[in-house]
Amino acid sequence: MDSPRVIAFINICLSSLRFSLHTDIFNHRDVLLISFFNNSVCYYILNIYSDLSHTALKYLKDIEVNIDNVLIMTGDFNIRDSLWDTSFPYHSSISDDLMIITDSLNLTLLTPTNPSLTRFSDMAGESNSVINLIFLRYGSSELNHHLICLDCCLSSDHAPLIINIPINDEFINSSKLSIAPNSEQETAFIKDLITVFENAETNNIANKDNLEDIVNHIETSINWAWTKNTKRLRISRHSKQWWTEECSKYLDNYRTMRSHENWKEFQKVMKKSKCSFFDSKIQEAANKSRGPWKLMN
Repeated sequence: MDSPRVIAFINICLSSLRFSLHTDIFNHRDVLLISFFNNSVCYYILNIYSDLSHTALKYLKDIEVNIDNVLIMTGDFNIRDSLWDTSFPYHSSISDDLMIITDSLNLTLLTPTNPSLTRFSDMAGESNSVINLIFLRYGSSELNHHLICLDCCLSSDHAPLIINIPINDEFINSSKLSIAPNSEQETAFIKDLITVFENAETNNIANKDNLEDIVNHIETSINWAWTKNTKRLRISRHSKQWWTEECSKYLDNYRTMRSHENWKEFQKVMKKSKCSFFDSKIQEAANKSRGPWKLMN
């Protein structure tokens, strides 16, 4: 398998935006499709390297996909054309293929705030050129500004293109209300639910208003039972679904006593909790006839 010729670096500070690589949509060494979420909306960024044979562009033209919200497409397209390079007087037929691709993705060519050459050749007889481009989603005027960083080339013969993507403020919950499976709180919650339905007055439903009152009363009672029996847990990358109150109890014992025996007891309880949790998941998948792939979700 050929090695990829496109790459992306994503700062860990942006992990809350849930970046994902999508080889399921484009599976080509020169095409990199990445998605991210902002305010529950999925956006895509497309990075392309088009070699001298333009294999990536031919691949994109031939493949049939339906993608919404491609925000930016950028890369080294290896196409000289008067459309974006004023020093080049000709039009390339490959540019037509590129425009067909960008139109299908609802993208338009951006003009940099500091128009300049982007590739600088050190070969005799070969002129400098503009072959690095950015295409932007139609209607995204707030992004319609990027620059060519001529001072950032270092040892490369290409000048980097820089664009800022504003991210809207998003509230992300760091805690949640939860009831541990097979806990005393779960048993109490179920008993409270049974009591709610047993005490519901359903004998005198004469009209729509009576029905709405009863439904609202049941809803309020269920919310009360939930709040009464839940515990607020902090969500973190270390959160474990199989963790139980018994695990917390034995971990506290170890932290207090700091003995080897307490540590062994904690490990034993933790192993038991893991086995019980995953056994129940396997049994659930088997009973619902969803097959082994359900366990991967």
